[in-house]
Amino acid sequence: MNSCSPPLLFLLLLPVILSPLATAQQPEFIVKVCSDAGNYTAGSTYRRNLNTVLSSLASDDRTTTGFYNVSSGQSPDRADAIGLCRGDVGLGDCRSCIANATGRILLDCPAQKEAVGYYDFCILRFANRSIYGVRAQNAVTYFLSNNNNASDPAQFNTALERLLRRLRGQAAAGTSVKKFATGTEREGFVTIYGLAQCSPDLSGTLCDDCLVEAIGQVPNCCGGRVGGQILKPDCQVRFETSRFYTESPPPPPPPPPPPPQSLSPPPRPPATSPLPPPDGGGGSKNWGRIIAIVIPIVGAAVIGFIFILCCRRRLKKSRLPNQRSSHLDATADEISSEGWLQYDFETIQAVTNDFAYQNKLGEGGFGVVYKGVLSSGEEVAVKRLGKDSGQGDLEFKNEVKLVAKLQHRNLVRLLGFCLEGRERLLVYEFVPNASLDQFLFDPDKRALLNWERRYKIIAGIARGMVYLHEDSRLRIVHRDLKASNILLDAEMNPKIADFGMARLFDMDETQANTNRIVGTYGYMAPEYAMHGQFSMKSDVFSFGVLVLEIVSGQKNSYLQGGSSMEDLLSYAWKNWRNGTYTSLVDPSLGNNVSGTEIARCIHIGLLCVQENVNDRPTMATVALMLTSHSMTLPLPSKPAFFMNTGTGGDSSSWGYSSTSREAMGSSPSVEALPLSRNDASITEPYAR
Repeated sequence: MNSCSPPLLFLLLLPVILSPLATAQQPEFIVKVCSDAGNYTAGSTYRRNLNTVLSSLASDDRTTTGFYNVSSGQSPDRADAIGLCRGDVGLGDCRSCIANATGRILLDCPAQKEAVGYYDFCILRFANRSIYGVRAQNAVTYFLSNNNNASDPAQFNTALERLLRRLRGQAAAGTSVKKFATGTEREGFVTIYGLAQCSPDLSGTLCDDCLVEAIGQVPNCCGGRVGGQILKPDCQVRFETSRFYTESPPPPPPPPPPPPQSLSPPPRPPATSPLPPPDGGGGSKNWGRIIAIVIPIVGAAVIGFIFILCCRRRLKKSRLPNQRSSHLDATADEISSEGWLQYDFETIQAVTNDFAYQNKLGEGGFGVVYKGVLSSGEEVAVKRLGKDSGQGDLEFKNEVKLVAKLQHRNLVRLLGFCLEGRERLLVYEFVPNASLDQFLFDPDKRALLNWERRYKIIAGIARGMVYLHEDSRLRIVHRDLKASNILLDAEMNPKIADFGMARLFDMDETQANTNRIVGTYGYMAPEYAMHGQFSMKSDVFSFGVLVLEIVSGQKNSYLQGGSSMEDLLSYAWKNWRNGTYTSLVDPSLGNNVSGTEIARCIHIGLLCVQENVNDRPTMATVALMLTSHSMTLPLPSKPAFFMNTGTGGDSSSWGYSSTSREAMGSSPSVEALPLSRNDASITEPYAR
């Protein structure tokens, strides 16, 4: 940006100041329940009535209570819909959640006459009968559970029971506008945070009945666990050991003030010219109107003055050609408009101790990752884009735009960025336990990964990938899912990292082609490595390889067995066919493990690595397979065996590795496309 025009700036800022917009957070989808009570056809009267009620819910900008109820038509084609926002959610997030839910539920349940969609912020349900003030009959109850166990389950459960019983009474005693309660209970050094809510159209008795049923499911769902959630169409309970709700929900905007009442009509003005307002009474000085006009103008002037100073400072600091400087400034404006924190380069330089070698965590094709400590004491990971990287600008812009839209507990969180001159940096949360490969493939550290932790890691990765593929605003293919791109937090929960190579999909796309292969051999699906075709099923393949690595503790490239060497997929398939799957299990797990659970994970892994793309399950189906042990799994077909040689180094810039650089092994021969080595999978040594 070579110049900053104050008039233009004022015109751009004035609408923003005069008409502030409340941005709503994207709601996180949890689960859908499509009833088998009956179906309808596309052109039926019921479908038209259903469209009417859902459209009415989505466009409702008058309701401020968080409870929506609409019906249309007469029996048997009557359509009823109820939307209920969580009691602590602000009005903007509530409306956004309801609007998202009404758009999605017809895609998830395209022909069912009854359905429920659960989001973190709201619940939406519809039926072909009256559901107002009536308990949902034979409703499916959905459970969510935190896999971490309480240190003293008996004491924890006693405190939890006290808390939920108290919240149940408070919620049931609520009004016809809101039946919602939150609270805490101390157990030793742990604080339990709880929430209970009913649909406010239920009577106090029906609300209490629903919550009694939900709380009664806690022992089956999450007894002794430090977190859990029971979801029913007309009520829910939830508890965690960290606060997940807003203490005081934002109040709805006040209604416009009524017009001032007058005891006698004002004198009729002459036709020639209007009279000035009278001097006496409340109309003498309309201070509210004056303030409403003056403050935005003054505010715009002040902001404009500050912005001009910033522009001048930026122009003084710029030493690059005008065209490149303009491009970078425009990119910074575009990214910062998303609301992310922009750091100046001097701050990043200070928190990383001038990018000191001892703070270096790893290096890849994108650049180098350093550990830093902010002035607040928060530890961060700073990814510094290599200036000589041919993919630098594109990679940086892609990653920031992409990660800025992603918020999930199993994804590494982006905290901010820096774009100054030739410097382009990303600031992420610091994940203390390094990457999965540093534990899984280390003869000593792998003992820390018992089966319970490994299963939790598999399930967490699956949840994160479902979010990327289906539940985020965009459909995203990671394209480099591997052990070194799975970071582990303090509780050994997995977080998926490195979206720099991710390819964004439009909502109606299912696959894409590329002439630039990025990723790591051994994890690549055959259609991607051989023909450049990638889709969400390519990520499913990588996930399957990762599952087999987690079960076996061996890298995918080879498995040492006596004097012979065999790739992991071949070895897993052979033992599965022969009924000797226990030969695949990591010996460090010992005998005190669930053989059924391990066998199921191997089965799922083999389903994911099938050569035929269409035979592989979706990540949503995989997640369901992992949580629903009653679900029958299909038999897998023969996996792809195209990677029969060593794949070399598998670490990434997130590797946090102290091992030396490994050489890349021979790769498959591909004539159709120039197959490039993934430089992002190389890690430099550093001193701990």
